[in-house]
Amino acid sequence: MAYQTFQQEYLQIPVVTRTYTTACVLTTAAVQLELITPFQLYFNPDLILKQYQVWRLVTNFLFFGPVGFNFLFNMIFLYRYCRMLEEGSFRGRTADFVFMFLFGGLLMTIFGMFVSLVFLGQAFTIMLVYVWSRRNPNVRMNFFGLLNFQAPFLPWVLMGFSLLLGNSIIVDLLGIAVGHVYFFLEDVFPNQPGGSRWLRTPSFLKMLFDTPEEDPNYNPLPEDRPGGFPWGEGQRLGG
Repeated sequence: MAYQTFQQEYLQIPVVTRTYTTACVLTTAAVQLELITPFQLYFNPDLILKQYQVWRLVTNFLFFGPVGFNFLFNMIFLYRYCRMLEEGSFRGRTADFVFMFLFGGLLMTIFGMFVSLVFLGQAFTIMLVYVWSRRNPNVRMNFFGLLNFQAPFLPWVLMGFSLLLGNSIIVDLLGIAVGHVYFFLEDVFPNQPGGSRWLRTPSFLKMLFDTPEEDPNYNPLPEDRPGGFPWGEGQRLGG
């Protein structure tokens, strides 16, 4: 009975969020069980180009380090904000969401070559948080019950938290930069005088992912409640 309930809840998670978070958890589990090692996963341009280990272009986004506070923190934020994007501004636009993943991953990989980062999953999470925060500017956030601020400041608060934990802020800055490029090209520039849409989802992605019918049993996660955890609660102004 518990398994059926879990399976039902699991299948209600939108497909992109479900696929990515599951891949991250399984990758970490495989490393924890010593089935694979991080040395087989990290981003290495030389190994990709010279030895054709192309899987590294993907696996470096799937490993967040050993199981611990940092891993759980990243997984919660990844799942939460990825799902809210997919159920919010990307609702019914799965192909566009996949294209955002591909665009963000490609840009992050290019930038990552110049800052010598070997794992980009945390930066990718910050990118998702940044895009969500800019599309929900009126949401009030609460971080650990200590700080109250509006959603657009959330990526910067997370960067400050990383700094307090002794982590490099290069990862957060990379995620913010890529998130801003996507947000500008998708949401800002097309609405400017003389602006145009540069990012267009390829038709083959729309054929693969977009279907005209919605699942009647679909149970969305409210986008206006980004918290659910004491370090990310929020509510809309005037709500």
